[in-house]
Formats: sequence, structure tokens, C-alpha cells
Amino acid sequence: MSTLDTTRATTTPTGRRKAPVTDGRAGSRDAGRKPTSTIIVTAILVIVALYFLVPVYWVVINATKSSEDLFGSSGFWFGESFQLVENIKAVFTANDGIFPRWGLNSLLYSGVGSVLATYFAAAAGFALAKYRFPGRKFVYALVLGGVLVPGTAVALPLFFLFSSIGITNTYWAVLIPSLVSPFGLFLASIYAGAAVPDEMLEAGRLDGVGELGLFHRLALPQLTPAIVTILLFQFVAIWNNYMLPLVMLADERLYPITLGLDNWRAQTDRLPEFYQLTVGGALMSVIPLAILILVLQRFWRGGLTEGSVKG
Repeated sequence: MSTLDTTRATTTPTGRRKAPVTDGRAGSRDAGRKPTSTIIVTAILVIVALYFLVPVYWVVINATKSSEDLFGSSGFWFGESFQLVENIKAVFTANDGIFPRWGLNSLLYSGVGSVLATYFAAAAGFALAKYRFPGRKFVYALVLGGVLVPGTAVALPLFFLFSSIGITNTYWAVLIPSLVSPFGLFLASIYAGAAVPDEMLEAGRLDGVGELGLFHRLALPQLTPAIVTILLFQFVAIWNNYMLPLVMLADERLYPITLGLDNWRAQTDRLPEFYQLTVGGALMSVIPLAILILVLQRFWRGGLTEGSVKG
């Protein structure tokens, strides 16, 4: 055996070979690499976390300030007075209490749109992954094309289409486009192809389960992590959507929070107190998203853990 080998095989008196014994040099090299890569990955994650958390921190801090402190103190620390409660009350009472209406509109658009879009994406993704039919590849190419097209590019064509059938400036003008999620369909098809065994579907068919039953009773439980991911992404996308409501809606009572806050921001040159309303409203708009993430993450983690055990 060469002296350059990093392992040595030994033999017992009975003639049986023992497990190879390493000299530790290869392990020391791996141990030297791991701390460096861990530090780099951790640093990148910290930078990304700061990128997302610093704006939220700024909003929380400045939502507690008066108009004087908002411009006369550092944006990253509290002012002389703490007026969080007063600012929140002002947000909910301004313009005859229009902000709660905007919040309910956003919940309607995001809640109904994300739930239906997730269901449609899961069903279509399951069909693309598990059924073979003419034109399947063409449909898949259209889905990929839809992922690449930004929402702002289709807002104006949708306006002309909805205007021709008379549903602009209604809830439907924002809800109907929200029911389509090309990214969700793509993700569901990829996950269904990997997580739903064909043998399980065949066993269900032998037991007399129909095709809809196969999807609802067998496939959906396996798709839980993908469903939670699609639901979360779609809810956040609809909640933060600005361009589509801007194009479709003219009635202030139909505005979501994003468009309403921009309406308040546009009045800051004339009335400086709208700065406080805009910052306080931005803080209130973050709370539903934080609650949604906290509620769904246990289903997300549970589904991923279950999938890893099964694998």
C-alpha cells in the first residue's frame, strides 16, 4: 500500500479486516473549509436580513414621532415625544375613517385572490405533472412565458379589456387578474412531479377513487409545502400590488392600502400632517403580513419536515 494513502487497513489475528483508519489530514482540511464557508454564508444572510428589516425598523421608529420630531430628529431613533397611540388613532379617523375601508379592501383582494389562485395553481400544476395530453408542452411553455412577463406590462391591456365589458372601477377589476399565478402553477407542477408518486395514484384508481378525488384526497396533502408557499407569495404580491389598482380604480372607497397610502403621500406638500398618516398607515399595513407569516410558517416547516422523513 502506498505511503501517500490517507487510510490504513489493519488485520486482526483471526484474519478479519478492520475498518480503514484515517490519518486525520483529510478531515482537518474539511474542518478548515467549513468555518470559512459558514462565516461567508452567515454574513450574506445577515446583509440580506438587514436589507429587509431596516425599512421596517425605520417605519416602527418614525410612527411614534410627532411632526416636529419626524423632521427634527434622526430617522433611526425615537424623538422627544412618544405618540404611537395618537398617530394610530389619527390614521383610523382621517378622511372620515377611510383607512379601515382600505384595509378591508386589501384583505378582500389578497384573501380571496390568494386562496383561489393557490387552488387553481395546485390543480393545474398537478394536471401538468401527472397527465399526458396533446399540447401539454405548449401549455407548459405558456406558463413559463407568464412567469417572465411582469404585471405592469399587462395592466394597460387588461384595462382596455375590462373597460370594453364594463367592469373597471369595480372589485372584479382587481380580483380577476389576481386569480392567475404563473409562478404558483410552475412551482406546483414541479412539486407535484416530485412529491406525488404515480403508484399512489394508481392504487387510488384501483380502489375506485375518481380523478377529482385523487387530487383532493391524495395529492393535496402531499402538496402542503408548495400550497403554503404559493399562498404566501400570492397574498404578499396582491397586498403590495400598486399598478393594477392604480389603472383600474377611480373610486377612493375601492382603493387597497397601497393606493390609499400613495393618495395620502401625494397630499404632503399641501398638508404636512399627512406624513404622519402615511408612516402610521405603512406600519399598520405591515402587521397583517407579519401575522400571516407567523401563522403559516409552522405548516410550512411541518410539510418540509414530513417530506424529508418520507424521502
